Amino acid sequence: MNRRTLLGALAAAPLAKPAFAQSGWPDRSLRIVVPFAPGSFTDTSARLVAAEMSGPLGQQVIVENRTGAGGTVGATAVVRSPADGYTMLLTDNSLAISPGLYNNLPFDPLKDLQQVSQIATSPSILLVRPGLGPKTLAELVALAKQKPGEITFGSGGQGSSAHLAMELLLNVAGMRALHVPFRGVAAAIQEVIAGRVDMAIASLASGVAHVRGGSLLGLAVSGDARSAMLPDVPTFAQAGQPGYTMSYWWGIAVASGTLAPIVARLNREVVAACEKPALREAFARQAAVPVTSTPEAMSAFLARDVALWKEVIARAGVKVE
Repeated sequence: MNRRTLLGALAAAPLAKPAFAQSGWPDRSLRIVVPFAPGSFTDTSARLVAAEMSGPLGQQVIVENRTGAGGTVGATAVVRSPADGYTMLLTDNSLAISPGLYNNLPFDPLKDLQQVSQIATSPSILLVRPGLGPKTLAELVALAKQKPGEITFGSGGQGSSAHLAMELLLNVAGMRALHVPFRGVAAAIQEVIAGRVDMAIASLASGVAHVRGGSLLGLAVSGDARSAMLPDVPTFAQAGQPGYTMSYWWGIAVASGTLAPIVARLNREVVAACEKPALREAFARQAAVPVTSTPEAMSAFLARDVALWKEVIARAGVKVE
């Protein structure tokens, strides 16, 4: 079954109706749905948060991986679950990217999901093969403008976050480059290391070891300040592109219609979990920083991100079949 058929089938399924909260909530186990395979930071962070939430809630919090269609299968499962707070979604930038990428997306993340809190953020990093020549972002931009469409960049696939992160940089810097998609950003990075692809944008966690080891050059990281993990790599603003602000983020949501007291309780427990030293240390090892928010702030943040990626996708003419 291809992605279009799968999304169409999901769209045809009926929406779940909200459930009423009981005074003893929660009175049974909860689950966090992760729309990606085990091993990703999305999965790892969900398991860390679940472990910290189980005690205060007095119930086990189980992580369930529901993969497929760029994260939309898992998100759809949460949208169509009872709006009682027992089923949560822990996802990343893909939630904001999907509306601009899929014409037949079976849900609206701004209407069908109630945001609970952001949980983490991580900078993106521009990785370049040492043999390409440029040692700074300004030199790379100059080279790309001298050879429009000749410099190649790898990504984790058409419409992936790594693909769109680079498309955003191309827009901001006024460059053109040739996209080479792979099955996952790790494979794309290996091709840059091998010298068969010129550059890629990935999460800091994916690139830090290669930059430290000298197999790749890190030309810029996103964020307001340099990363302590790579203090010699400037921010995009310091490197001459202040308009590039793309960072990776993760957050938790529940089905729209979940009662406000339940959303507030979940928010309190998520915020408390992200303040635990063990979780903060585990996040730091993945080059991620715990960042929490109110439900309202996360909803506003998501709305801005959806608008941003819709514009990037439309301008780049990105299509996913």
